[in-house]
Amino acid sequence: MSGIRLKYWRAVGAAAVVCLAAACGGEGGESGSAGGEGGDGGEAGEAGASAPAPSPATATAPGGEGGPGGEAGAASAYAGVSGDQLTALRLAHLKGFVLAADRVAAAGQTAEAGILVEQGVLEVYNVAADQFGSLNVAIVRAAADGAPAHIDAAEAEIDRAADALAEIDDAALAARMVDIATGLYQGVVQQDFVDAIEYQHSMGAALAAQAVLQAGQAELSGEDAEAYSDASAQMTRFVGLWSQASAPEAPPAYRDVLAQASRVRLALYPYF
Repeated sequence: MSGIRLKYWRAVGAAAVVCLAAACGGEGGESGSAGGEGGDGGEAGEAGASAPAPSPATATAPGGEGGPGGEAGAASAYAGVSGDQLTALRLAHLKGFVLAADRVAAAGQTAEAGILVEQGVLEVYNVAADQFGSLNVAIVRAAADGAPAHIDAAEAEIDRAADALAEIDDAALAARMVDIATGLYQGVVQQDFVDAIEYQHSMGAALAAQAVLQAGQAELSGEDAEAYSDASAQMTRFVGLWSQASAPEAPPAYRDVLAQASRVRLALYPYF
């Protein structure tokens, strides 16, 4: 897996710059950051504005996507989150793998769907098993056979555990899942190949971000109906960049995913 560092831009103007740069043909590689690499597959791609800067005090255990050594900046997405909001993020991250598995299973690839569930348990759940609230992980593990009914049951169990949490900031949660999806996608389009695994992992995170936004529709619409409508439309376009369950020969460029992620965050900005 690629080791991509995902950071947060705290100013909405910075997100707009990213979007503008991507639209003008930039490859999304960070310029001016220590150790940053340019190009589609370069390190240090920026993920946007919506969350606090990473804090070492809240870093998660090493290993997997959810730890400091995790792939594609997932560790940074977790930085600064605690309590039920952290549990909600853990659950949403795990749900992304289940949603990706559901989409893959629907395409007739049962074995591959089961592998995605196994990867989710290994890379997200196992690194912080005590931070998933009331989740019955046995139900999720059972979906590793790729059976659609078991995948549906796993999704329902994750939703049940999430619903049991206290008040959650759905806008912030959706933004962090967009950050994870964007960071993961930076490893998809390499110079000589397409990383099919990263494609599906990032797809799952994008689907989970959309699911979070949809779950919060009533509250977010009540707070600002126009903002929610815009954010929902931008999120739909974001998810649409993953046009099929398996990686195509020529997937969208990272800069296009980065630009659309910035549009999602800009649409969500009224909630922050």
